Amino acid sequence: MFDQALSDHQVVGLSGTSGGAVCALLAWYALREGDPAQAGQLLEEFWADNAATTPFEQLLNATMVMAGDLQQFVATPEISPYDNVFAATGAEEFKRMLRRRVDFERIATPTGEDQPVLLVGAVDVISGEFRAFDSRHDSISADTILASAAIPTLFRSVHLDGGAYWDGLFSQNPPIRELLDARPDEIWVIQINPTRRESEPKTVLEIADRRNELSGNLSLYQELHFIEKIDQMLEAGLLAAGNGYKPIMVRIIELSPSRVPHSLGVTSKLNRDPRFLRDLIAHGRAQADEFLTALGFERAWRERDPGGVMAFCADDVEFESSPPFTARARSVGAERLGAFLDAHLGNIAMDATKKQVAGDSVVWTVRKHTRRAGSRERGEAAITLRAGKVTSLRLGPSPPRA
Repeated sequence: MFDQALSDHQVVGLSGTSGGAVCALLAWYALREGDPAQAGQLLEEFWADNAATTPFEQLLNATMVMAGDLQQFVATPEISPYDNVFAATGAEEFKRMLRRRVDFERIATPTGEDQPVLLVGAVDVISGEFRAFDSRHDSISADTILASAAIPTLFRSVHLDGGAYWDGLFSQNPPIRELLDARPDEIWVIQINPTRRESEPKTVLEIADRRNELSGNLSLYQELHFIEKIDQMLEAGLLAAGNGYKPIMVRIIELSPSRVPHSLGVTSKLNRDPRFLRDLIAHGRAQADEFLTALGFERAWRERDPGGVMAFCADDVEFESSPPFTARARSVGAERLGAFLDAHLGNIAMDATKKQVAGDSVVWTVRKHTRRAGSRERGEAAITLRAGKVTSLRLGPSPPRA
């Protein structure tokens, strides 16, 4: 399925911040070397290398995670990385792990327009200016990636190009605006911090977790909202396509906390337990498989192909429709869904001006064409998948969404 996605899409750029900068670097390096399949291997090797495998590392990791969790009950002392002798050692080991997989001398020269661009986000702690290191203009080094990943409670600021840089989480997470220079048709976002919560955070740890999630998503959703607004203005004719503007479809692959058998709070960002990392990688694979299946489902839907849509559905698919679409009570079975699609699929279109989100389910904004000329009503289509098949489809109103 991954090979099919690469054959259907050309990667024109990758963007990342903090841990995402590491992943973007390794994937970009494999693409730059002409070996896309190597990306997965490099990623697995790096995170396996980063895991706490020795008894001492496991003890240190468990202590750090426990200390973070204890903040819910007692005040724990914090040590500045400038007073911690292990901070410099940790930074050097981080760079060594990168150098074991990336020949930075080979990529020291900025790339041309014919190569995918790599963008790495960081913030200058002195000037407060955001920085997106750009492989087409800047030399990418191990220090560049560390500058993006330098969590200020763990690492000292990284002095690079006259600036003193902290983790890019405090600026662009990841850089999106600069990615538009690569003229993409679509932007695929891998979002670690969840957008929504099921309940109000009340404990100290829950509040800290939510603050971390919201701060991590703030700049991302501001920039994505800007793209959506441009898409809507282009569609309405308020902007002329070809004058530097073009429609861009935004797709978000969101980590699903309910599917990961571990806590994903603030302290999990520091958790190097091998089993925890393996579970995250397995979850990422599952989310990617569902995302790629959803792309095929969407393609069939856009082509108004009921048979193509049904090819993605399980025999016992559950289906429900409510206004603004034709009201239909919950039913089970591919035959009933097929009959509905034969009658109504031609009047329901995917809305490319609104982002697609793949999390616990895959959600699109869709439009219903009515008999009145030019009249269209927006709603939402949501599917859930299991073992590569759509197990449920819901058509209904769009809830308030970020």
